Amino acid sequence: MRKTTHLILWLLIAVLTLTACQPAAAPEATPEPVKQFRVAVVMPSQINDLAFSQSMYDALNVIKSEMGAENFDFVYSENMFVVDEAAAAIRDYASQGYNLVIAHGSQYGSSLVEIAPDFPNTSFAWGTTVDTFTDKGITNVFAYEARSEQGGYVNGVIAAMMTQSNVIGVVGPIETGDAKLYVDGFKAGVAATKPEVVVNVNWIGSFSDVALASEAAQTHINAGADMLTGTAQMVVGAVGVAKEKGVLWFGTQSNQTSLAPEIVVASQVYKWDVVLRQIIDLVKAGTLGGTAFQIDLANKGEVIEYNPAFTLPAEVGQAAGAAIEGISNGSIKALP
Repeated sequence: MRKTTHLILWLLIAVLTLTACQPAAAPEATPEPVKQFRVAVVMPSQINDLAFSQSMYDALNVIKSEMGAENFDFVYSENMFVVDEAAAAIRDYASQGYNLVIAHGSQYGSSLVEIAPDFPNTSFAWGTTVDTFTDKGITNVFAYEARSEQGGYVNGVIAAMMTQSNVIGVVGPIETGDAKLYVDGFKAGVAATKPEVVVNVNWIGSFSDVALASEAAQTHINAGADMLTGTAQMVVGAVGVAKEKGVLWFGTQSNQTSLAPEIVVASQVYKWDVVLRQIIDLVKAGTLGGTAFQIDLANKGEVIEYNPAFTLPAEVGQAAGAAIEGISNGSIKALP
């Protein structure tokens, strides 16, 4: 019995000794949290302007919905009409380490030339333009633009087929960027469809002056226009006059049906998420700029959205569809 007890004790001591000699188990690795991609955007008007700024705000929300809030988030500064104030906001966002800072307005270009070189590890994007400043040695700026003449052409086709007075009015802001492209495309669509129609264009010299847009719309109506269109955030004034006078309206940048469902026929809508996906992928891969992107009818970055409350004649809808297809496949040129 004593020998058995000694054997058991010896075995127990051996087991304990071997256990003590074993290396401690490594602690279980904790997976690193996914780093959130952070975007800041500076806009010239309000996020609900039903025009230029809202088109970007809506696109960012689409990206957030796709990627999830844990992987993507964005902040914004709206109503940045004053360029110096916008520049201060852009610089502040860059200093906070955002992955991408978007200067959503062609008027912000000169500011980016000064700011971007100070933050070489931050990616910037601005539009609408094709200039990435690589000729100035700047490599961390993307550019994006809307081929807005394409949707303008389609709207022009529809307006030409529906006008009774053969007079159409256009309320433009400043003759530059996507505003000029849209107006030129609209005029081309009218001319290709019904050459005898007169298209009067009034450039009011402002993207934001609602009162001037209202006055311009009234001037067009007094001149016989029974169809109106225009671009930029100030068009809410023009749409209000069109609604009051029963004149049909064609929108661009954002869906403007909610402004006046009884007179809005169709809107060219910008889908900037088509561009944002590509830019985000490049930034994640380490490319911070140097590429210019565009949205158009072919890549679905521009979409013609019809007002469901407005009955579009079948032949007009068919002509619009043919124009969209022709522009997308290259058989129709939206600009002469």
